[in-house]
Amino acid sequence: MSQREFQHVLLTGGCGFIGTNFVRFFLEQRPDARLTNLDALTYSGNAESLRDLEDEPRYRFVHGNIRDRPTVDALVRECDAVVHMAAESHVDRSIQDASPFISTNIGGTQTILDGVRQAKGDGHDVRMCYVSTDEVYGQLPLDRPDLLFREDTPLAPSSPYAASKAAGDMLCAAYHHTFALDIVTTRCSNNFGPYQFPEKVIPLFVTNLIEGEPVPLYGDGRNVRDWLHVLDHCEAVLRVLEGGASGEVYNVGGNNERSNLELTHEILRCMDQGEEMIRPVADRLGHDLRYAIDAGKIERELGWEPTRSAWPGALEATIDWYRENDQWWRRVKSGAYREYYRSQYGRTK
Repeated sequence: MSQREFQHVLLTGGCGFIGTNFVRFFLEQRPDARLTNLDALTYSGNAESLRDLEDEPRYRFVHGNIRDRPTVDALVRECDAVVHMAAESHVDRSIQDASPFISTNIGGTQTILDGVRQAKGDGHDVRMCYVSTDEVYGQLPLDRPDLLFREDTPLAPSSPYAASKAAGDMLCAAYHHTFALDIVTTRCSNNFGPYQFPEKVIPLFVTNLIEGEPVPLYGDGRNVRDWLHVLDHCEAVLRVLEGGASGEVYNVGGNNERSNLELTHEILRCMDQGEEMIRPVADRLGHDLRYAIDAGKIERELGWEPTRSAWPGALEATIDWYRENDQWWRRVKSGAYREYYRSQYGRTK
């Protein structure tokens, strides 16, 4: 389809890591557009990360849950596009308790889809971009570097988190087919960058080392991930939203495969720390061996490729951000960041 720009975008989960970066990126790249951010502010949602935008007339924050159909319907009717990012996303938490993942990632996605469907029935067409993950594909073997996830790779999720996201993918495909909704889907590799909740591996390792604590490395560290800078991801999402073909899926990768052991050594090197700071821990249950993205489709069709993800520069810049913004992550680690919402808007739900 031809490139188009939207005047009012509804973003779900805009107080999370990727969402926070997308809010800033979108407002910078589209100076004539507005963005509404719907976020429930669960444990990883941090309204404080966007405090400086509170007086920006093109930005509005709405505290609400994507399972709340009346709220969703009202917000969808106001906009001409939805970027659906809201999700429970930590694999370890899904292994401990899958219930929030099923509720948010499946039930919440259904509610958004029903809101878009209702708007279409009322004569108001809304484009939706569903932001998914490469984890829906399952895993690749470590001894076949030639194998990559393509958009037509069968879905074979391994964790409860990945299964819940795959269900969202399939719901989007079904609503596109059955109700002719205008939906595009992105599937990204592992993100890194500023504002990432410090239970994820890079900010966890970096902040631990700043505090003089060791870094917990799962198993033998051979598991491989493709690392994508969050701003490259935001750019790709916007490119797909504005130019992707309806009903299509686009893989988004960083061309930056590293084993967890390589990642650990690189962080230690950047922070002038030795291997004595590595603390081996029992491997994660069902730990996928390797993720690797073929992003050829989005490059061919939409002209996107990663420009910010290359190491060591991108990793060093990310480490510098956590060094320079220690107040932000210390408040997150202590839980004090939630005080900001209570003081600004009242008691959190």
